[in-house]
Amino acid sequence: MLTILGFVMIATFLVLIMMKKMSPLAALVLIPALFCVLVGQGAHLGDYVIKGIGDLAPTAAMLMFAIIYFGVMIDVGLFDPVVRGILRFCKADPVRVVVGTALLAAIVSLDGDGSTTFMITVSALYPLYKRLKMSLVVMTGVAATANGVMNTLPWGGPTARAATALKLDAGDIFVPMIPALAVGLVAVFALAYVLGRRERKRLGVLTLGDVATVTGTVEEKETEQVLVGAGAGAEGGAPAAARPATGGSAAPGSDGSGGSDGSGGSGGSGGSVQDLDLQGLDPRRPTLRPRLYWFNAALTVALLTLLILQTLPIPVLFLLGAALALTVNFPHMKDQKARIAAHAENVLNVSGMVFAAAVFTGVLTGTGMVEHMARWLVSNIPDALGPHMGLVTGVLSIPLTYFMSNDGFYFGIVPILAEAGAAHGVAPIEIARASLVGQALHMSSPLVPAVYVLVGMAKVEFGDHTRFTVKWAALTSLVVLGASLLFGIV
Repeated sequence: MLTILGFVMIATFLVLIMMKKMSPLAALVLIPALFCVLVGQGAHLGDYVIKGIGDLAPTAAMLMFAIIYFGVMIDVGLFDPVVRGILRFCKADPVRVVVGTALLAAIVSLDGDGSTTFMITVSALYPLYKRLKMSLVVMTGVAATANGVMNTLPWGGPTARAATALKLDAGDIFVPMIPALAVGLVAVFALAYVLGRRERKRLGVLTLGDVATVTGTVEEKETEQVLVGAGAGAEGGAPAAARPATGGSAAPGSDGSGGSDGSGGSGGSGGSVQDLDLQGLDPRRPTLRPRLYWFNAALTVALLTLLILQTLPIPVLFLLGAALALTVNFPHMKDQKARIAAHAENVLNVSGMVFAAAVFTGVLTGTGMVEHMARWLVSNIPDALGPHMGLVTGVLSIPLTYFMSNDGFYFGIVPILAEAGAAHGVAPIEIARASLVGQALHMSSPLVPAVYVLVGMAKVEFGDHTRFTVKWAALTSLVVLGASLLFGIV
C-alpha cells in the first residue's frame, strides 16, 4: 500500500504543477500532508516535517547567503567583463546565444554549486533572451541540463555521496567516468545547437543593430549596453539580477524604486520598453565599485576555492563571504540595508521553496514510502538481469534521482542495488559509477532547491520548465549511460 501511495503522491504532485493547478510551494506542502493522513500517520506529520526542515536548513541558509553574495557581486560589476565577452560571442544569433548558455553554465558549474551557476548564467543572459524575444525555457532547460552533467564532479555532491555510501574513493568513481561525462557534455552542446537552430528559424538571423528594428522601441546604441543589472525581480519585469539599484538613482524607464509596473513598460509599443531596457547593466549605476574590482575578484576566487576544498561548511562560507562583501563594498549601513532589501524577494522565494520541499521529503521518507518504493523496484528486477546490475542501476538512476533527493537515493537505494549486484559478481564501483548517470535530469527535480533559483530569476513557471526540460535531460542521461557501456565503464 505504501508503495502505491508513494507513486500516486509523486504523480499527483507532478500533474498538478505541470497543469498549473497549484503553485509548487502549495503543492509541496499540501499534497504530502494529505497523503500522510491517508496512510494513517497524520499524528506524526509534525515530526516528519521538523525532521525534513532540519535536514534542509543548511541548504536554505547556503542559498540565502549565496544569493546575497552573488547579488552584491553583480551589483558592483564583478561579472560585467565576462558578460560583455559572452555577448560579443553571442551577438544576436540565437544559435550562439543558446550554445553560449550551455558553455557559461558548464564553466561556472566547476564550482560544484548549482545555485551559483544559475544565478550567474541567468543574470548574464536573461537580458539578451528578452531582447531577442527568445524562449526563456530554452535558457533554463539548457542551463539545468549542462549543470546536471557537471554536477558529477567529486566536490559537486553525488560522487561524494556514492563514495560514502559504498565506502569507496571518490576519485576511483569519477575519473573513469570522465569520457562518458564528456560525451554527455557534447550532447548538451548538440542539444543547444539544435534548440538554437529552432529559435533562429522562428526569429530569423539578427544582428545587434537589427534588434531595434525588430522591437521598434530601442535605438542601436542602446542594444550594445544590454548586460546585467542589480536588484530583485518584479512581476512581469526583469529577473532579480536585472533591476536597478535600490538607494541610488534609478535607470531610465524605472519608477525609481527598483520595481516595474508589471505591464512590462512605461510607454512605447506593446509594453516592450521595460523588457528591452531591462534597467540592466547601466555603466553608470551607483552600485558599481570599479576600484574594488580586484578585491571582489580575489574574494570570489578564494570563496570558491575554499568551497571546493570543503574547508568550512558551505553555508558558513557564504555567510562569511556575504558579510565581508557587504561591509567592504557598502560601508554605510543605509547602503547595506538597501542591497539586502534589493535581493530579499529572491531570498524569500527560494528559502520558502526549500522549506516547502522539506515537507515533501520529510513525509516521503518518514512514512516509509521511499523505502517501500525502492525495495519494490529492486525486487522486481528479473534474475536474468543480475549480471547487468550496472546497466540496471544506470537506468533506475534516471527516474529515481528525479523523484528523490540525492541523499535518499545514494544512502537508501544505491546500497541495496550494490548488494543485489554483489550477489551476481558486479563490483560496487560499477554500481557507484552507474548511479551518476541520472544527474542531468536530477537538476530539474522539484526536490532540488537550486532549480527554484533558476526558474525564479528567469521568470519561468516551474511547470513549463518541467514539460520542456525533462525529455531533453532524460535523453542526455541516456547518452551518458550509452557512452559508459560503450567505453566499458559500467
